[in-house]
Amino acid sequence: MYCPFCGHSETKVIDSRLAGEGRQIRRRRECLKCEERFTTFETAELLMPQVVKSDRAREPFDAQKLMHGMTKALEKRPVGTDLIEAAVNRICHHLRGLGEREVPSRLIGELVMEELRHLDEVAYVRFASVYRSFQDVDEFHEEIDKLRLGRGVQRDVGQLSFLDAGTGPVAGKK
Repeated sequence: MYCPFCGHSETKVIDSRLAGEGRQIRRRRECLKCEERFTTFETAELLMPQVVKSDRAREPFDAQKLMHGMTKALEKRPVGTDLIEAAVNRICHHLRGLGEREVPSRLIGELVMEELRHLDEVAYVRFASVYRSFQDVDEFHEEIDKLRLGRGVQRDVGQLSFLDAGTGPVAGKK
Protein backbone atom coordinates (compact mmCIF):
# COMPACT_ATOMS: atom_id res chain seq x y z
CA MET A 1 0.00 0.00 0.00
CA TYR A 2 1.49 3.33 -1.06
CA CYS A 3 1.37 6.26 1.36
CA PRO A 4 -1.16 8.83 0.07
CA PHE A 5 1.01 11.63 1.51
CA CYS A 6 4.54 10.86 0.28
CA GLY A 7 4.04 7.88 -2.06
CA HIS A 8 6.40 5.60 -0.11
CA SER A 9 5.65 1.93 -0.71
CA GLU A 10 6.14 0.68 2.84
CA THR A 11 3.42 1.10 5.46
CA LYS A 12 2.51 -0.84 8.55
CA VAL A 13 -0.90 -1.75 9.89
CA ILE A 14 -1.36 -0.41 13.40
CA ASP A 15 -5.03 -1.35 13.92
CA SER A 16 -7.67 -3.54 12.19
CA ARG A 17 -11.39 -3.63 12.92
CA LEU A 18 -14.55 -4.90 11.29
CA ALA A 19 -16.64 -2.23 9.60
CA GLY A 20 -19.70 -2.03 7.38
CA GLU A 21 -21.71 -4.59 9.34
CA GLY A 22 -18.84 -7.05 9.12
CA ARG A 23 -18.49 -6.78 5.36
CA GLN A 24 -15.34 -4.66 5.45
CA ILE A 25 -12.12 -4.45 7.38
CA ARG A 26 -10.99 -1.01 8.45
CA ARG A 27 -7.21 -0.77 8.71
CA ARG A 28 -5.32 2.10 10.31
CA ARG A 29 -1.89 2.40 8.68
CA GLU A 30 1.29 4.38 9.25
CA CYS A 31 3.86 5.29 6.62
CA LEU A 32 7.34 4.07 7.55
CA LYS A 33 8.95 7.10 5.88
CA CYS A 34 6.87 10.21 6.73
CA GLU A 35 5.04 8.62 9.73
CA GLU A 36 1.65 9.98 8.56
CA ARG A 37 -1.36 7.84 9.44
CA PHE A 38 -4.28 6.99 7.18
CA THR A 39 -7.23 4.62 7.01
CA THR A 40 -7.98 2.00 4.35
CA PHE A 41 -11.02 -0.23 3.90
CA GLU A 42 -10.80 -3.76 2.55
CA THR A 43 -13.80 -5.53 1.01
CA ALA A 44 -14.22 -8.80 -0.83
CA GLU A 45 -14.54 -8.37 -4.57
CA LEU A 46 -17.37 -10.58 -5.69
CA LEU A 47 -17.60 -10.55 -9.44
CA MET A 48 -20.96 -11.03 -11.06
CA PRO A 49 -21.09 -13.08 -14.25
CA GLN A 50 -21.51 -11.59 -17.70
CA VAL A 51 -25.03 -11.84 -19.10
CA VAL A 52 -25.36 -13.61 -22.46
CA LYS A 53 -28.36 -12.16 -24.29
CA SER A 54 -30.52 -14.13 -26.73
CA ASP A 55 -28.63 -12.55 -29.67
CA ARG A 56 -25.37 -13.81 -28.06
CA ALA A 57 -24.30 -10.29 -27.12
CA ARG A 58 -22.65 -10.03 -23.72
CA GLU A 59 -23.09 -7.31 -21.15
CA PRO A 60 -22.14 -6.87 -17.50
CA PHE A 61 -24.73 -7.93 -14.94
CA ASP A 62 -26.54 -4.86 -13.60
CA ALA A 63 -28.40 -5.25 -10.29
CA GLN A 64 -29.98 -1.80 -10.79
CA LYS A 65 -31.49 -2.95 -14.09
CA LEU A 66 -32.85 -6.01 -12.30
CA MET A 67 -34.29 -3.82 -9.53
CA HIS A 68 -35.89 -1.50 -12.09
CA GLY A 69 -37.52 -4.40 -13.96
CA MET A 70 -38.95 -5.92 -10.82
CA THR A 71 -40.14 -2.54 -9.55
CA LYS A 72 -41.90 -1.95 -12.89
CA ALA A 73 -43.68 -5.32 -12.64
CA LEU A 74 -44.69 -4.51 -9.04
CA GLU A 75 -45.88 -0.98 -9.88
CA LYS A 76 -49.05 -0.10 -7.94
CA ARG A 77 -48.86 -3.39 -6.04
CA PRO A 78 -48.65 -3.53 -2.24
CA VAL A 79 -45.07 -4.82 -2.07
CA GLY A 80 -42.47 -2.77 -0.18
CA THR A 81 -39.10 -1.76 -1.53
CA ASP A 82 -37.40 -3.82 1.19
CA LEU A 83 -39.00 -7.00 -0.15
CA ILE A 84 -37.96 -6.14 -3.71
CA GLU A 85 -34.38 -5.47 -2.57
CA ALA A 86 -34.34 -8.78 -0.70
CA ALA A 87 -35.51 -10.59 -3.85
CA VAL A 88 -32.80 -8.88 -5.94
CA ASN A 89 -30.22 -9.86 -3.31
CA ARG A 90 -31.38 -13.49 -3.46
CA ILE A 91 -31.03 -13.50 -7.25
CA CYS A 92 -27.55 -11.93 -7.04
CA HIS A 93 -26.51 -14.45 -4.38
CA HIS A 94 -27.78 -17.31 -6.53
CA LEU A 95 -25.88 -16.04 -9.58
CA ARG A 96 -22.66 -15.59 -7.59
CA GLY A 97 -23.08 -19.07 -6.14
CA LEU A 98 -23.15 -20.60 -9.60
CA GLY A 99 -19.48 -19.71 -9.99
CA GLU A 100 -19.95 -19.16 -13.72
CA ARG A 101 -18.29 -16.39 -15.71
CA GLU A 102 -21.32 -16.12 -18.01
CA VAL A 103 -25.02 -16.84 -17.52
CA PRO A 104 -27.80 -16.73 -20.09
CA SER A 105 -30.30 -13.89 -19.71
CA ARG A 106 -33.01 -16.55 -19.84
CA LEU A 107 -31.82 -17.91 -16.47
CA ILE A 108 -32.04 -14.46 -14.91
CA GLY A 109 -35.56 -14.02 -16.31
CA GLU A 110 -36.62 -17.34 -14.80
CA LEU A 111 -35.15 -16.37 -11.41
CA VAL A 112 -37.04 -13.05 -11.55
CA MET A 113 -40.30 -14.83 -12.35
CA GLU A 114 -39.78 -17.22 -9.45
CA GLU A 115 -39.21 -14.33 -7.04
CA LEU A 116 -42.21 -12.41 -8.39
CA ARG A 117 -44.39 -15.50 -8.08
CA HIS A 118 -43.62 -15.51 -4.35
CA LEU A 119 -44.03 -11.74 -3.94
CA ASP A 120 -47.18 -11.02 -5.92
CA GLU A 121 -49.06 -13.15 -8.44
CA VAL A 122 -50.32 -10.14 -10.41
CA ALA A 123 -46.77 -8.85 -10.86
CA TYR A 124 -45.70 -12.34 -11.83
CA VAL A 125 -48.28 -12.53 -14.61
CA ARG A 126 -47.41 -8.99 -15.76
CA PHE A 127 -43.73 -9.87 -16.02
CA ALA A 128 -44.39 -13.26 -17.61
CA SER A 129 -46.64 -11.71 -20.25
CA VAL A 130 -43.85 -9.40 -21.41
CA TYR A 131 -40.99 -11.82 -20.82
CA ARG A 132 -42.65 -14.69 -22.66
CA SER A 133 -44.29 -12.38 -25.24
CA PHE A 134 -47.88 -13.49 -24.75
CA GLN A 135 -49.78 -13.10 -28.02
CA ASP A 136 -53.36 -13.53 -26.88
CA VAL A 137 -55.67 -13.97 -23.90
CA ASP A 138 -55.36 -17.75 -24.03
CA GLU A 139 -51.70 -17.51 -23.06
CA PHE A 140 -52.70 -15.44 -20.00
CA HIS A 141 -55.26 -18.12 -19.08
CA GLU A 142 -52.64 -20.86 -19.44
CA GLU A 143 -50.22 -19.02 -17.15
CA ILE A 144 -52.96 -18.40 -14.57
CA ASP A 145 -53.92 -22.08 -14.73
CA LYS A 146 -50.26 -23.01 -14.08
CA LEU A 147 -50.31 -20.72 -11.04
CA ARG A 148 -53.46 -22.39 -9.74
CA LEU A 149 -52.02 -25.88 -10.21
CA GLY A 150 -48.60 -25.00 -8.83
CA ARG A 151 -49.82 -23.19 -5.77
CA GLY A 152 -49.65 -25.11 -2.53
CA VAL A 153 -52.38 -25.11 0.06
CA GLN A 154 -50.94 -22.01 1.76
CA ARG A 155 -49.82 -18.91 -0.07
CA ASP A 156 -46.90 -16.78 1.12
CA VAL A 157 -47.82 -14.51 4.05
CA GLY A 158 -49.18 -11.22 2.75
CA GLN A 159 -49.56 -12.58 -0.79
CA LEU A 160 -52.41 -11.04 -2.69
CA SER A 161 -54.12 -13.01 -5.40
CA PHE A 162 -56.53 -12.40 -8.22
CA LEU A 163 -57.09 -16.13 -8.58
CA ASP A 164 -59.34 -16.76 -5.57
CA ALA A 165 -62.93 -15.94 -6.40
CA GLY A 166 -65.15 -14.90 -3.50
CA THR A 167 -62.38 -14.02 -1.05
CA GLY A 168 -60.75 -10.82 0.01
CA PRO A 169 -62.07 -7.41 1.05
CA VAL A 170 -64.61 -7.13 -1.80
CA ALA A 171 -66.00 -10.64 -1.52
CA GLY A 172 -69.73 -10.72 -1.93
CA LYS A 173 -69.94 -7.20 -3.38
CA LYS A 174 -71.38 -6.73 -6.82
